[in-house]
Amino acid sequence: MSWDELEAMCRMEKLQCQELGVSRANVNEYEVEFLCDYKKTKEEELYLVKWKGFPESDNTWEPKRNLKCPKLMKQFHLDLDQELRRHKRRCIPKKLDKEVSSFLVQKAKLRQSLQRWEDHLNHTRNHPGRIFVMNEVDLEGPPKNFTYINNYKVGQGIVLDEMAVGCECKNCLEEPVNGCCPGASLQRMAYNDRGQVRIRPGQPIYECNSRCSCGPDCPNRVVQNGIQFDLCIFKTGNGRGWGVRTLQHIKRNTFVMEYIGEIITTDEAERRGHIYDRQGSTYLFDLDYVEDVYTVDAAHLGNISHFVNHSCNPNLQVYNVFIDNIDERLPRIALFSTRAIRAGEELTFDYKMQIDPVDTESTKMDSSFSLAGLPGSPKKRVRVECRCGSDSCRKYLF
Repeated sequence: MSWDELEAMCRMEKLQCQELGVSRANVNEYEVEFLCDYKKTKEEELYLVKWKGFPESDNTWEPKRNLKCPKLMKQFHLDLDQELRRHKRRCIPKKLDKEVSSFLVQKAKLRQSLQRWEDHLNHTRNHPGRIFVMNEVDLEGPPKNFTYINNYKVGQGIVLDEMAVGCECKNCLEEPVNGCCPGASLQRMAYNDRGQVRIRPGQPIYECNSRCSCGPDCPNRVVQNGIQFDLCIFKTGNGRGWGVRTLQHIKRNTFVMEYIGEIITTDEAERRGHIYDRQGSTYLFDLDYVEDVYTVDAAHLGNISHFVNHSCNPNLQVYNVFIDNIDERLPRIALFSTRAIRAGEELTFDYKMQIDPVDTESTKMDSSFSLAGLPGSPKKRVRVECRCGSDSCRKYLF
């Protein structure tokens, strides 16, 4: 039996169950799951109600005065108005067409499905920033065959060599001993006292690691603290699939997220690339900071960066970050803001980013990288149209 069926049985049998939320106080109460239909008579307005814990065959028509679900009713009418506008109808009819009521039920079920996915994402994440999910464009639900992960998943035959030593600083920013962790690799401190990056793209970032003497509040620990902002996965309205927007203001040069996926060898990436080409999408990101040996594949295993779209005028920039791993062939890919980003703005980065010529050993996006909905492969010399819509759009991704 499903959870809803078990809850319905508990209520019918007057049984209490803490896990199902059925107590002595509410065992006789019935909760509205969503509203399915609407009609209006001379006397009153009626709604067809789907009751939580009961099958749709038990749906009943209820007068508006008996319902105490203002949020569900408001959402129902927002969906109804949207659908009526789509049919170029201004007024709510006394009785809804079957096509309209069917859409409203699908929309309600979609919202439930997205809410379950949102709950799962927030249960899985290990970072402070919350994840929200929204689709007000169509009836597409959560992506299939995608698992949210918080760290790299190492593929077969790949070993991560952990850092052998750490710094001995008491104050890494103001009194670094021998240059702190960046100094050990002949690099300068990447962050200011507010955690904002202050080095040029293409230069590596060396953060303090688990063997360092400094504590978790060290200013040289930024990327390892995870996503700090509330973000929303949303369905775009211009054919670019899912996207990500920030729900909070982000200052310039601030860490936003990592690009996470499965680490595979370039040989395996080549094999998967042929498959992804036939499917019309790929999420392969070459880790060629020193040499082209490994690739990150975020097609089926990844974090929220999986849904970030391309723009020819992006607001995110890639940096290579080293923390507990000393293998320079396996940097962590961190995305920092290039400018101040206002709340509600979509987050983007350039799938074919260009680094200044002086930074020749920078991580570069593999030219075969593309997101779902942007098919093609430069290996076959198929031009992929860009849909970013920016004033500086290159018109084609590849």
